[in-house]
Amino acid sequence: MARIKTDILVLGSGIAGLTFSIKAARQYPDKNILILTKTVEGESNTRYAQGGVAAVWDEAHDTFEKHIADTLDAGDGLCNEDIVRIVVEEGPERVREIIGWGARFDKEKDSPEYDLAREGGHSEHRILHYKDLTGWEIQRTLMEEADKYPNIKVLEHYFALDLITQHHLGRMVIRVTPGIECYGCYALNKENGEIDTLLSRVTILCTGGGGQVYKSTTNPVIATGDGVAMTYRAKGRVENMEFMQFHPTSLYNPAGENPSFLVSEAVRGFGAILKTAEGEEFMQHYDPRLSLAPRDIVARAIDSEMKKRGTECMYLDCRHLDKEGFVAHFPTIYDKCLSVGIDPMKDMIPVVPACHYMCGGIKVDAFGSSSIHRLYAAGECSSTGLHGANRLASNSLLEAMVFADRIHRDIQGKMEHWDFQEGIPDWNAEGTTSPNEMVLITQSMKELKDIMSYYVGIVRSNIRLKRALDRLYLLYQETEDLYKTTAVSPQLMELRNLITIAYLITRAASHRRESRGLHFTTDYPDKLPFVEYSVL
Repeated sequence: MARIKTDILVLGSGIAGLTFSIKAARQYPDKNILILTKTVEGESNTRYAQGGVAAVWDEAHDTFEKHIADTLDAGDGLCNEDIVRIVVEEGPERVREIIGWGARFDKEKDSPEYDLAREGGHSEHRILHYKDLTGWEIQRTLMEEADKYPNIKVLEHYFALDLITQHHLGRMVIRVTPGIECYGCYALNKENGEIDTLLSRVTILCTGGGGQVYKSTTNPVIATGDGVAMTYRAKGRVENMEFMQFHPTSLYNPAGENPSFLVSEAVRGFGAILKTAEGEEFMQHYDPRLSLAPRDIVARAIDSEMKKRGTECMYLDCRHLDKEGFVAHFPTIYDKCLSVGIDPMKDMIPVVPACHYMCGGIKVDAFGSSSIHRLYAAGECSSTGLHGANRLASNSLLEAMVFADRIHRDIQGKMEHWDFQEGIPDWNAEGTTSPNEMVLITQSMKELKDIMSYYVGIVRSNIRLKRALDRLYLLYQETEDLYKTTAVSPQLMELRNLITIAYLITRAASHRRESRGLHFTTDYPDKLPFVEYSVL
């Protein structure tokens, strides 16, 4: 068991973690920055983002006020308007910054101007993109820029298990310290099986979302809600977990696929139309914006049509679109469709909603600071107030960059006053053995995904949520018993974390007795006349 000290500890190597680390490395060339990732550096939710980055770019047609209004409209009354303004107004500078680091967003043919796309919920064309691989391009850019700084070190195949706080020390420390403080984390070195103690002056959580809590998700297999679960166990504040965004259009694959392949919202922005198997449009029955309505409305519409008709999917019609333009904008989607026997220029694309984005998470302030002192969060694991009850398309990458910058600015002048905590014990594995219980873990994971998909999906009800909570409690008890007696493994910890995420989603959903944004319940189909946050 190693004991590692670092000035700054960053958990996660996506857009938020790398953007922050680059800025911190520049600001503090004499400080060590350690990035942990549980697989390899390039594997993150960022990498899978297809659509792009929303920012006010064409000032002749677009304005901050329009972007703010679109975000507030999508958020359905739960956005923090001050935060929305911060992100929208600071966003273009952050985009210029990443372009300066080498990001190659698409430009119009034979023109220096960027090819701005439009997506559902946006009133203007403001999405900068790189074909349908924007996340991949941003990840590439950030990894190359981070490699320039010798004080940034990336530890691959390290799984963060728990945050280190006063709970790991004696009562005296708890009495004299105001509030909860974070001193680093315990992490499993997956290559040698040892659990190391990582001590830091400040810890930044950039651990992404928890989409793997559902059977069908566009999230990579690493998206198991680790940061949110660790924060909740450490008594940190978590909010708005009932607002899980389902992307309306993942590629329907009857054989199943994990993760589900995403058919970007930008395809509808390009002119694709949602239709039934018979080729009939249906979005006119749900929203005047038709196929360009916000995601929550489109996802519920598709879900409703599928249930009414008893079908497994709806369809996206691209047959009327220009082939050259479609292939140029969406080469990955085009190739994927061809690989499963679908020619988008001749066949309609079968689509189905899939869990896509976690709008709630670790509650943070305007500078990314959590309720736990010396612990920050950015990206999908955080709840900043930007998304409210529903995220506007392509706002997430923008939010990650803006808050990475704000965290970097907030720790300036503070780090010098934060020292390493002495007396931290090693990880306590007393009483555990290492039998192979993968059968139990695998089966529990399957049960968990079934519970969440059937009872806490796009449409909810009191009886479904009650049934989910009852079954989740049994799973929790069984898994905790296994945890107390079994040696730690990544699979067991991911199961524990996802059970926590499932509980938080379900409990928050049962508390919100209205339908708002991404949370729709048949027992309370109307909105309440007031706004409330669900803080757990």
